[in-house]
Amino acid sequence: MNTFKYLLIIFLGGLIISCGSNSGKNKNVFSIKTNANKGDISNNEALLLSIENKKNHTIDSVSYALDGINVGENVPLRNFKLGKQTVEAIVYFNSSEKEMVNTTVTILNDVPPKVYSYKIINEYPHDITSYTQGIEFFNDTLYESTGQYKKSKLRKIDYKTGKIIKGIDLADEYFGEGLTILNDKIYQLTWRKGTGFVYDVNSFNKLSSFKYGNSKEGWGLCNYENTIYKSDGTEKIWLLNPETLAEESFIQVYTNKGKIVGVNEMEWIDGKIYANRYQKDGVAIINPKNGAVTGVINFSPLKKLVTQHETLDVLNGIAYNPKTNTIFVTGKHWDKLFEVEIIEK
Repeated sequence: MNTFKYLLIIFLGGLIISCGSNSGKNKNVFSIKTNANKGDISNNEALLLSIENKKNHTIDSVSYALDGINVGENVPLRNFKLGKQTVEAIVYFNSSEKEMVNTTVTILNDVPPKVYSYKIINEYPHDITSYTQGIEFFNDTLYESTGQYKKSKLRKIDYKTGKIIKGIDLADEYFGEGLTILNDKIYQLTWRKGTGFVYDVNSFNKLSSFKYGNSKEGWGLCNYENTIYKSDGTEKIWLLNPETLAEESFIQVYTNKGKIVGVNEMEWIDGKIYANRYQKDGVAIINPKNGAVTGVINFSPLKKLVTQHETLDVLNGIAYNPKTNTIFVTGKHWDKLFEVEIIEK
């Protein structure tokens, strides 16, 4: 009996190996060819797709998809999101067989970003101890989220005087990040705990918490209508459902040259996302539909206008006040909040 079982195991093992080999016999038979130059292509072009038939099989039909959208062999890219996108193809061949293949292309913007400057309209006091992660206006009042372990806070501020109207401390294990306000709720991120918090905008009572999805870190937030936008320090900006806080999709921030990483604090202004880039002392103006950087603002001279001290850090914090129709910027451990007007060079 033992000999029989041993022979049976050998037989079945050989059968499994044989079946596995046969099931994979058509792997890598086909591949996708594109007109992308080293994988890059501008969004003012059309992506041309074809199948390389390595073993001269009889191809019955091919179906293509770009970024999950069914397409043909000639794909105008103007309405597609920028960044690295997957091209998939299902090849039907030899009357009864099929193979799925894929490749990637990187869609770039067709024009370089415009360069903007600024004019300072006013300067206001800002708490020099605040490691500013995010600021936003609500009813002409400034709300601020600050970072650092054991020092992270949520604050309501009279921006003209710098006076703290209301404030709470985060638990010591949380490193506060960006915030945004929607439907009388404050949404606040933390950095590496994969957790965000929701508060009542008036009382600061914590209403709930939420977990991140594929975005592993929390950096910046902004919102428009019924969508919350979340950055995670990469080139991706995630679109969140405001009720469930689930990550429903994302855009990738790209110029005509390549991706822009370190996307941090964000603000929605006139249909665009204005985003600080960590350690860059500047702001990128981003098209929220496709991720294109349409403009850049160099705020680096502002750092020289604040008190110079050992813990002085980078520009971070941008907010639009609809009452004044102006933009406000500050930085980490800056003692000034600047009201500015953006000027095209």
